[in-house]
Amino acid sequence: MTASITRRKTAKSRIAAVGAIAVAGTLLLTACGDQTDSASSGSGDSTATKAGAPLFSKLPEKYQKSGVIKVGTNAEYAPMESVENGKIVGVDPDIAAELGKKLGVKFEFTSGSFDGLITSLYSRRHDVIMSSITDTKERQEGLENGKKLGKGIDFVDYFLAGTAVYTKKGNPQNIKSIEDLCGKTASVQRGTTYEEALKKQSKACTDGGEKAIEIESFENDTEAQTRVKSGGAVAGVNDYPVALDLARKADGGNAFEVVGEQVDAGPFGIGVNKDNPGLRDALKEAVDAIIADGSYQKVLDKWGAGTGAIDKAAINGGK
Repeated sequence: MTASITRRKTAKSRIAAVGAIAVAGTLLLTACGDQTDSASSGSGDSTATKAGAPLFSKLPEKYQKSGVIKVGTNAEYAPMESVENGKIVGVDPDIAAELGKKLGVKFEFTSGSFDGLITSLYSRRHDVIMSSITDTKERQEGLENGKKLGKGIDFVDYFLAGTAVYTKKGNPQNIKSIEDLCGKTASVQRGTTYEEALKKQSKACTDGGEKAIEIESFENDTEAQTRVKSGGAVAGVNDYPVALDLARKADGGNAFEVVGEQVDAGPFGIGVNKDNPGLRDALKEAVDAIIADGSYQKVLDKWGAGTGAIDKAAINGGK
């Protein structure tokens, strides 16, 4: 299925805080590495029961019996997901909590490395992955740089976000867009869609007779941000909501600024194994249900992420 995603008409115009990236974050996943537990989500505090959960019967029997859906994440992408006081909080945990009320189960989040999330799904360490993950055809098909690395995964799309460029406060090199990074150093988190965006732009630079971008890729986004802050990189690239929140909150708003507009907006999806269509379809129904009853929009507004709202969930809507 390739249903398309549309923006929610009632979503508030750009909220300059769409992400709590006070430290870091979002998504192209590659399948490598193992996960290291860091914290359990305290915001998935769902008290829904079988009797009070309208979509409980839609779940595969495994989850009806366990009452738990295990979620893998990389909690470095505020406002989407981050760790506060030992708990994983943010848009994704709160959306999951609302989904849990509809499904009658609890979503338990565990944080680990971003580039190991798909592997954790293949190995069944987690039932789903939810970490500002951009739904792409490559991920659906298990491809990386054209090479088959796995069977691929399905996505239940629930949010919309694009790529943004951020610089040190004051923008000392007058960067206006990603095109201005030719011949310069840029930092990014490894294994993300915005790393791919930098690689694509670097090729465009050399094809146009300019110098390539010197791309510095880091295991986590905090390191990429530090590189920009220190002046070692002229800019960083991240998901738009995360970059906005980073600019608003880091050092009281004095560390970074976002330049230009977001580009290449695409859907974030909840990743599910392809051999688990029952869970995938139940999640889609639950996303549609929380959109319909307004709880979805309340979560996004709480975190300043209203610009990413959609009208309807989709399965594998990424391109």
